[in-house]
Amino acid sequence: MGRYRTMADLDPRDAAYIAGLIDGEGTITLSREHRNEDRRLVVNIASTERCLLQFVAECTGCRKITNKSIASDRHTPSFAYRLTNRQALELLRQVQPYLRSYKATRATLVLDRYLALTPRNGRYTASVKQARQDFEALFLATRKIGKTSAGA
Repeated sequence: MGRYRTMADLDPRDAAYIAGLIDGEGTITLSREHRNEDRRLVVNIASTERCLLQFVAECTGCRKITNKSIASDRHTPSFAYRLTNRQALELLRQVQPYLRSYKATRATLVLDRYLALTPRNGRYTASVKQARQDFEALFLATRKIGKTSAGA
């Protein structure tokens, strides 16, 4: 079995702060890197304040801050912090109790179902593939509390 990238255990105060950043400026989504590829879990936080993202990177031990492209000289430079797959799952496990937006529902769905519906070898049986598609549809439909078939 291969080794997964790890993430540090967060102090509860830091977990709550990072949850606030995710609620306010972040996304929890399932995204494709390439066409014909299965969707993967992505947690992203965007900010014009690089120091906020550096704080998150230092707390988690995962340093993935990128510059976002700007369309005009009038736009403020912005940055993005991004985690995928197991690191994103671990971050959600630690911040989920503190999330307050619809992202709490998304985090709960992911924590409850993502690993069981994501075979490590990428080989899906017909039943798991259908369950995964159903999960993705439910997850992506979860946009605002009270506006989803999940009843959240």
